[in-house]
Amino acid sequence: MKTFGTYGPVNPKEHYVVSREAELADFIKRVKLGRYIVIFAPRQTGKTTFFQWALDSLASDTSETYFPIELNFEVYEDYTAPDFYASLYKRIYEEIKRVFQKRGITPSEALSRFLEDTKLSDHVAMLEFLQEFGAFLGDEKLVLVIDEFDGIPRDAVRGFLRSLRNIYVHSSMSQCPYSVGIVGVKNIAQLNLDRSISPFNIQDEFTLPNFTVEQVSELLGQYTHEVGQAFAPEVVENIHRQTAGQPFLVNRFAQILTEEMNVPKTETITMTHFSKAHAEILEENNTNLTHLVTNIHRDPRFKNILMEIVSYERGVRFNLRQEIISELATYGVIKRGVDDRCEIINPIYHYCILQTFRPIVNGLEKDYFPEDTDFPDYLTPTGQINIEMLLDNFRDFIARVGFRILQVPETPKEYVGQDLLYAYLDQFVSLIRGTMYLEVQTGRGRMDLVILHNAKKYIVETKICEGPRSYQAGKKQLAAYLKLEGVCEGYYVVFDHRAEPEPRAETETIEGLIIRSYVIPVVQEAPSQQT
Repeated sequence: MKTFGTYGPVNPKEHYVVSREAELADFIKRVKLGRYIVIFAPRQTGKTTFFQWALDSLASDTSETYFPIELNFEVYEDYTAPDFYASLYKRIYEEIKRVFQKRGITPSEALSRFLEDTKLSDHVAMLEFLQEFGAFLGDEKLVLVIDEFDGIPRDAVRGFLRSLRNIYVHSSMSQCPYSVGIVGVKNIAQLNLDRSISPFNIQDEFTLPNFTVEQVSELLGQYTHEVGQAFAPEVVENIHRQTAGQPFLVNRFAQILTEEMNVPKTETITMTHFSKAHAEILEENNTNLTHLVTNIHRDPRFKNILMEIVSYERGVRFNLRQEIISELATYGVIKRGVDDRCEIINPIYHYCILQTFRPIVNGLEKDYFPEDTDFPDYLTPTGQINIEMLLDNFRDFIARVGFRILQVPETPKEYVGQDLLYAYLDQFVSLIRGTMYLEVQTGRGRMDLVILHNAKKYIVETKICEGPRSYQAGKKQLAAYLKLEGVCEGYYVVFDHRAEPEPRAETETIEGLIIRSYVIPVVQEAPSQQT
């Protein structure tokens, strides 16, 4: 039986795979036009698998003859340029022999002698080798794909790219290589080059997108067809919503649901199963989320800009000319929203960002409740959460601690209210053995906390006050989301950081749904600083 792959390239014989037919057709079309292509996508999005499929497709093309060579620069980062070129040629030579062996053809004596005698020491020698090798190929078209290009030594990158550019610009239709695919996390402009010189301004950029909801359905449908176990439609939709189609996370969800949870194969996989799998992903240290945390720690500036994105609906303009925006997009953390503002890629990443930047202890935990109450007092006799009472207490807690919220470690005062609400509910849900996850409707500003406990769903939307119009609009947005989730009541918490806040707590019916709203003032200065 096939499995869902989460380690290395996937193999259609062993794994369920998304065919990516449209993307492959687009890429192969560019190759056939002789383009030099930069294939850009963050790690664990299926780049390696994708270009291997493309090379296989070209190798089997009977209309034209392509000579595909696959290289990988991952191990070269600490090499000197001369050692890089010497080792690179050994790999090229092995790849050439592999292609001939796969075809069952013996290269000519002249070509064999040429390959045996060649040595590479620098980019000029490489250029000359490629030109001479092209003459041996005749009408065949060399297609060169380089995976993990980011590993190229710093002192080799400029000359290497200039050689490829020279071939592309001056060789016309006889160019060798005919087409090049450079596969990496970073695009060419991010390889620390002298920005006044462009050694590779002929690139055709190709972005490999995340899975669409239709592709997620296609992937899971292959399992259903083979095993007979179905996924409820809402499970498919929620996997896509929580992951935004990130390939590793989609496959990891499927892996947990089909291989690790021991759901009987005669049962449909439901939202109850999804919730358990979701809780496991949020708490595990899988390689994808470990990469995320590592990347958002690379630059101290990342914390402030990410918190600005997740907290304010007005957001941050998505501008790739800003280095910090470009790097976060490169690492697959943010994307361009429909209004050209930055958005976090998916709710799982949003959750991990909040977890990463939360203080382990905020110092106010003992003040969450009055002396005579504790978390269990907020459960009804039937085991349901008295969410209104719980949020009323949180409002009172913020008032009780006053300026001390400004002393929460490593938390900018702009975000401390949301951070404390998140920590408060997270601790409560953990103690009652419930589940809490995020739904981020726009990727920024609005954060819906979804709590699952005893087969009931509670939805709390939180945001920072950006004026009366935004406050009222948020209620309508929450009502629309409640309808989508089939929940009849919701809770809306807005933190007011203005100099003259307007606290309120009100319950109203909007479009047939009950919404309890809070505006909670947040102290901005300690008493000694206030006038």
